[in-house]
This record gives sequence, C-alpha cells and structure tokens, in this order.
Amino acid sequence: MVVLARNWWLLALRGLVAVIFGVMTLFNPAASLAVLVLFFGAYAMVDGIFAIIAGATAPSGSRRWGWLIAGGVLGILVGIATLFMPQVTAFVLTVWIAVWAIFVGIAQIASAIRLRKEIEGEFWLILGGAVAVLFGIWALISPLAGAFAITFGIGFFAIVYGVTMLAVAFRLRGLHGRAAA
Repeated sequence: MVVLARNWWLLALRGLVAVIFGVMTLFNPAASLAVLVLFFGAYAMVDGIFAIIAGATAPSGSRRWGWLIAGGVLGILVGIATLFMPQVTAFVLTVWIAVWAIFVGIAQIASAIRLRKEIEGEFWLILGGAVAVLFGIWALISPLAGAFAITFGIGFFAIVYGVTMLAVAFRLRGLHGRAAA
C-alpha cells in the first residue's frame, strides 16, 4: 500500500489518459473505429511475424512448427487484408461481437431462469441478458450502427474507468500525505 500511495500520481496519470481517450473516442467515433481496425490489422501482422519466427526457430523434433508458421502466414494475410479493406474488418468484427452478445444473453437468461428458486433479483440477470440479445440483434441488422455503438461503449468505459482511477489516486495521495506527516 505504501508503494501505491507513494506513486499515486502514476495512477492519476493513467486515469487522466483514460478520460482523455474516452472523450476523444466519443467526440470522433468514426476516427476511433478506423484506428481500432487499423491497430487490429497491425497487431495481426506483427503477431503473424512472431509466430513465423517461433515456428522457424522451433527445435527440429518439434511437431508444431508447421502450425505456427501456417498461423503466422494467416495472421499476416489477415493484417494485410485489414489494412487494405478496413470496412470489411469493421463489419466482420461487429458481426462477431453481435453473435457473441446474442449467445451470452441467451445463456444469461437461461441461467437466471434456472437460478430463480435459489437467488433473489434474477430479474437483473434476465434484463442484462435481454439487453445483450437485443444489442446483438440490432448490431446484426445494422452493423455500421453496431460498430459505432461498440466505439461509444469503449469511450464510455474509458471515461468511467479513468474517473475511478483518478478517485483512487487522490485517495492514495491523501494516505501518502498522512503517512509522510
């Protein structure tokens, strides 16, 4: 705790950067979405390169080097495709998130129904599941709007996360000040 209190300003800086990132994301969601897609493409290419290196430098008796190299080549191809067709990547990513949200929502509703005799407040699980399912369906029907909704979600998350980091940092600053005195 002493180390955290002494370095409270690092936590505050992280929080401030998160808030700035969140605000920038909310005020320019199109640019944020484009950057997110391009970062994904760059990541896929770098990851592919490292996978190829790992496969090429694997011990000669290793049976997995072929899969590493194949995965690396696929990563590089996905990265290149993302950089040349970012709209397609944004669409596919939104569809994946939408399908995931639908399945998670259905699972959450089913769990709430099964647990209704054991817990109170299962309504909140059902509501959360219903929201996830509705978001997933909406994102499938309107993927561009879904992509922007995801971008807005990231922005709101960053702001809330940053504010909580700032609050903790200033609490730690107070602790540090009292400990020093």
